[in-house]
Amino acid sequence: MKKICVVTGTRAEYGLLYWTLKALQEDDTLDLQLCVTGMHLSPEFGLTYKQIEEDGFQIDKKVEVLLSSDSSVGISKSIGLGVISFSEAFTELQPDLVLVLGDRFEIFAAATAAMICKIPIAHCHGGEATEGAFDESIRHSITKMAHIHFTATEEYRRRVIQLGEQPANVHHVGALGIENINRLELLDRQAFEESIDFKLGKRNVLVTFHPVTLENATAAHQFKELLRALDELEDTHLIFTKPNADTDGRVIIHLIDEYVKAHADRSAAFVSLGQLRYLSALQHVDAVVGNSSSGLLEAPSFRKATIDIGDRQRGRIKAESVISCSPDHAAIREALRKAFSTSFRASLREVKNPYGEKNASEEIIRVLKEVDTEGLLKKKFFDLR
Repeated sequence: MKKICVVTGTRAEYGLLYWTLKALQEDDTLDLQLCVTGMHLSPEFGLTYKQIEEDGFQIDKKVEVLLSSDSSVGISKSIGLGVISFSEAFTELQPDLVLVLGDRFEIFAAATAAMICKIPIAHCHGGEATEGAFDESIRHSITKMAHIHFTATEEYRRRVIQLGEQPANVHHVGALGIENINRLELLDRQAFEESIDFKLGKRNVLVTFHPVTLENATAAHQFKELLRALDELEDTHLIFTKPNADTDGRVIIHLIDEYVKAHADRSAAFVSLGQLRYLSALQHVDAVVGNSSSGLLEAPSFRKATIDIGDRQRGRIKAESVISCSPDHAAIREALRKAFSTSFRASLREVKNPYGEKNASEEIIRVLKEVDTEGLLKKKFFDLR
């Protein structure tokens, strides 16, 4: 059996990989190995590895990399520790291929270790651009270390090829999060309210905001500007999801906790909603506000307005439902006004998600079953003529 080692480090990434993991688990020609790392193993971020086990997956290795720091030094040390720990894990597990998703620092560490261990790498969601975060450089670096590529759009597929990857090894499968929308039975309004112990209001906003990691100490100022704009909304309830373990992420977490404590009657905050509750939230809220990729990749499928603040997602393909604005109070207030206007809400009925409607896991599994891992390691640069 071909051994496929999947690495996951965050709740969101695991949710995107869920159906691919299920398909790997059920296929009698593929042997799923699962390495869990990063935020999954942190009490501060909910020990979400327990949810993975509750979902019926066996965790083969828990790889500790996350230090109790969100400084640049702390993140750099986590990467170094990750390379050491993943090297040991891969040496023990001896996978035929390592499958990773995205652009986070712990995934960069895993890919680096796999490359040095001479293990072929398959990478999901390459070719994308996030010009305000160092995720951009990490993502392209993983692309150059990887041998098989699964992209979310045809434009991203062309970009991976532009980076010198062989076209035959670059597969447009769509955004992995779309499959959750297609296959999960989402909660109705009452069940969703009960699941989060919070009553929705006349109007509701889902807020997910992360630090812009290529900027210096802007997280607190930008988030305070967002809170000022949200504070001016009338008859509106707010659901906050807390940021990942990024540089300056704890600043935002502290501000969220303070705000919810002062506005408990109309706001709630969660470390992790999980895929079912998060997508159910998208179904029931009136707008998504912040700078999370989910506002661009999944929210358009629900024909909900997304307000994309600042530069974190600059460069990504965006649906007509996405309103981009600068990270200041006046611009955010104007974007909120537009999102709730009668004309914009009417236009949402015609929105199409540029990331497609496909179930990505089916194509991913087909490729993994067919690929000859023996011939992948010595890559030949594809030169555009």
